[in-house]
Amino acid sequence: MFLDCHFFSDALGKNCAFYAIVPQRVQNQIGIGSTGGKTRYPVLYLLHGLSDDHTIWLRRTSIERYAAEKQVIIIMPNGDRSFYCDMCHGGRYWTFLSEELPAIVNATLPASPDRADTFAAGLSMGGYGALKLALRRPDLFAAAGAMSAVTDIGDFLQRMKDAGNEKEALGFFGGWEVPENDDLFRLATAMTARPAAERPRIFHACGTEDFLYTTNTAFRDHMQKLGVCDYTYVESPGSHSWAFWDHYIQEILNWLPLSK
Repeated sequence: MFLDCHFFSDALGKNCAFYAIVPQRVQNQIGIGSTGGKTRYPVLYLLHGLSDDHTIWLRRTSIERYAAEKQVIIIMPNGDRSFYCDMCHGGRYWTFLSEELPAIVNATLPASPDRADTFAAGLSMGGYGALKLALRRPDLFAAAGAMSAVTDIGDFLQRMKDAGNEKEALGFFGGWEVPENDDLFRLATAMTARPAAERPRIFHACGTEDFLYTTNTAFRDHMQKLGVCDYTYVESPGSHSWAFWDHYIQEILNWLPLSK
């Protein structure tokens, strides 16, 4: 079942939208297996990149078909160009994503509210958002998958500045210093203080031709040195492209600890 959901966000002060894919029990659909029949399902929050919106996963991949066999709800929110943070000059997208949206989803869809059934994934900016959800809110998210992620947000803001987008870059944090709660390296380090049972599982993939490859491998090295969670890193030939992301979202769905 595909749902196009529109609602008012108190966190953002405006009308917003998300796409949802919900398992449905059917008997006569041709060409795709039937799922459904549960009272509550695991839920995956699937995040888009900087230049896209909540429609892009359906337009560039077969995510609806991939999810059909997994008995998982897919939530695809619109995060605009926010890096999923509470912006200095802009909306409170972190509050929206980490608090308001899950409450709305759990109240309106047959989504399990349990941490063990709640996951995040995304590409590029969305990969950053997914990792931040897992590392900053491990009490809510049990696992995250990141593809071609912006792992070093400070480096990416400098890239934006160098490309002539200084005004937009300053809108995120109001300066060039990244707050501790938005810095993935420092969030990962802080995770070492948590008991092992409270640490999220993470799947991290990057293409060897990706322009973010160097910062992704730096984050890989940091995570492996810390040993902060069940961390899996994979790389393969590929660029910052939908060919790469279409493949690895399938890998992430197979990797997720989905209850049967």
